[in-house]
Amino acid sequence: MEPLSSANEENFDRFVVESLETGCVWALEGPEGFALCPSEKNDEIDVMPFWSQPEFAQAVCVDEWSVYKPVPVALDEFLDEWVDGMHADLLLIGVNWTEELEGTEIEPLDLAEEFDNELK
Repeated sequence: MEPLSSANEENFDRFVVESLETGCVWALEGPEGFALCPSEKNDEIDVMPFWSQPEFAQAVCVDEWSVYKPVPVALDEFLDEWVDGMHADLLLIGVNWTEELEGTEIEPLDLAEEFDNELK
């Protein structure tokens, strides 16, 4: 499998395409719930990261993130339930972040629209 790129836009595109191909996304779950971290853009907003492949998610499970493990979320459930919940909770979604925890942060409804556009 090709590793993630240093280009956020390329990793974002991979997230949409690969998630549609596999039918799931990968989140990080730990003893106290799912991984969250402050947004790079606004410290008052949290980001929940997701990946298109379990290996990408596993790569960030080091140091303070070593308490997390990758868990699959069915794409239908993600788009039908999680996206609305994250929007209601004012969370952003992190998409295919690199091992340095760098990547795109996007509004949940905007991400859902990207999936809709790819399906058309």
